[in-house]
Amino acid sequence: MEYSHSDAELVRQPIGYWSWAAYDAVVTRTRGALAGVGTTQPQWWVLAQVALAEEVKTRAEVTEVLRGYLAVGGQALGEEIDTVIARGWITQDAGERLEITPEGRKFHDEVAALQGQLWDERHAGISDEEYLTTLKVLQRFIHNTGGQAWHH
Repeated sequence: MEYSHSDAELVRQPIGYWSWAAYDAVVTRTRGALAGVGTTQPQWWVLAQVALAEEVKTRAEVTEVLRGYLAVGGQALGEEIDTVIARGWITQDAGERLEITPEGRKFHDEVAALQGQLWDERHAGISDEEYLTTLKVLQRFIHNTGGQAWHH
């Protein structure tokens, strides 16, 4: 791969720009691929939370976990949960417990395979060591600037 600048120039480049550019490229690619199979990224998050849960989760529990993901917020997540229910991928009972349907399980498995392909695409030529270092450096930037970030 050819880099944009020499090493001496890269160390003077703004992290804000490059972290944003990476975010934009990854999220745009992911959302485009998910749109191609008929879902959104937040719908996928909801489906995955329900499909992979060891115990049945309530709507409030799913919302609490996901509300900070890319600053989507509780109201938007509520709409996405409603859409996932309307599509028949999950059900919600009177106690607001969410469970996956057979159709939802099938769709989850298909999208999980796509997500695996996207992971491989993003990580091509990047070792686990490089990836780990990148995440630790980004977390230090967040800490050093007083920010907060969390991902389950």
